[in-house]
Amino acid sequence: MPSLLGIDSGLTVTKAVIFDIDGTPLAVSRRRVTQFIPKARHIERDMGELWSATADAIREAIALSKRPASDIQGIAATAHGDGIYLLDGDQQPLGRAILSLDSRAGPIVNEWTDSDVAERAIELTGQIPHVSAPSALLAWIREMEPERYKRIGHFISCKDWLRFCLTGIIGTDRTEASTSFTDVKTQDYSQDALRLFGLQKLVHALPPASRSDQIVGRVTREAANLTGLTEGTPVMAGLHDVTASALGAGGYGKGVVAIIAGTYSINETLSSEPRVDRRWFCRNGIAPGIWNSMSISPASTANYDWFLDKLCAAERAEGETSGRSVHALLGPEIDAAFKRPSTALFHPYLFGSPYGAEASAGFFGLGGWHDRGDMLRAVLEGIAFNHRIHVDALRDGFSFDRARLAGGISRNPAVVQMFADILGMPVTVTETDEAAAWGAALCAGSGAGIYADPQSDPRDTESIEKTCQPDPARSADYETRYQLFREIADAMTPLWPKIAALAPDQAVN
Repeated sequence: MPSLLGIDSGLTVTKAVIFDIDGTPLAVSRRRVTQFIPKARHIERDMGELWSATADAIREAIALSKRPASDIQGIAATAHGDGIYLLDGDQQPLGRAILSLDSRAGPIVNEWTDSDVAERAIELTGQIPHVSAPSALLAWIREMEPERYKRIGHFISCKDWLRFCLTGIIGTDRTEASTSFTDVKTQDYSQDALRLFGLQKLVHALPPASRSDQIVGRVTREAANLTGLTEGTPVMAGLHDVTASALGAGGYGKGVVAIIAGTYSINETLSSEPRVDRRWFCRNGIAPGIWNSMSISPASTANYDWFLDKLCAAERAEGETSGRSVHALLGPEIDAAFKRPSTALFHPYLFGSPYGAEASAGFFGLGGWHDRGDMLRAVLEGIAFNHRIHVDALRDGFSFDRARLAGGISRNPAVVQMFADILGMPVTVTETDEAAAWGAALCAGSGAGIYADPQSDPRDTESIEKTCQPDPARSADYETRYQLFREIADAMTPLWPKIAALAPDQAVN
């Protein structure tokens, strides 16, 4: 029976998901990958550990599927975008990978913003430089680690590292290629972009770009031995997880804003022409002639996960022991908090924000009568408020009247309703537990000739969708809370750099 393998590697967990060609998940295997934070704003991972963990997950998924590996007709990976994974001239890892939550390059981005580099960048590449962009990180390495910079043979993204480990072939896809160095009009690499950032000496290190559903290699004997895959299985180029999540959630297209509440606050919509603005990135879509405009910040459910790790450890342990979801265990507590008035507000800027890299997270309006449930509610509302900042930006440039929501918290109906009320528009969720992996699998199936193209989702998506309509009374209440959320952030904007200056080189474990 034919099947497909979609690999989804996030910032903390890497997953292997085997799907039947009708879209049914047959097996899922997960492995956590260590995040190293050697000092404040430096967030890294070991590339060898990532591949080893992913290989283990693939082997386990094959066993759990109870089907032979030879049934897998195609493989594609998706993973966190931006950040940087470096190889030397011998195609060996050149130090730890830098993740997209990293903000060490803030001073360089500030210099570009204060000069004309930022404006020239948005005109040429369709996006303003940001702290985790390959352009900024490579410039930081050039300035701070010159010996490492001289040894760069290739720079690639997370999913491209996994593709290399599977096939031994270096490259990327169109969606990932456009993170820093493509001309927004031609959608191809631009040496002018490299020169703009002072990186012209790295032209040799640009990875060749392919269509997301193009066969770019086959599983090597070494990779087959590690993963249990069949040697020679075709591997497709794959795609950025922002696009993969929207694709896998179903119904992604013009007239819709796709919202992915993951580690990052992702908000995106498609167009047939490039439209540029400082508030969003205009990047390549999967197909030529399609642009994906995304307004993003590293300020979504990573905040919720942090809260669970720090303040809900007992529930996490109980969930692992009982097999119940920690979200389900906390559900009654959160639901009770939503039913009572609260002054608690939270700015979800633990790892970054739309207000710059120096912004930080914080609770406002807390009183001694508030409990953990009130804080959880504030965290969830803060996440949705931050998404609205980005959705409102996109509303200024594009026409859409509905949203599609994906991400772990979208499994909670109360959270989906909250998004609809805060955004003031219908919000649809699809019963897709592994949307990003399914988006990758759709590319694998297209490349293998099973589907006509990556958009040819074989599922009856209407039967697995649920739409929440905004409630006018709740929307009015949220409007008041949202405007106060924005006022506080505006007031804090000149203070956040002063707070950051209290411990500029603070080391953390």
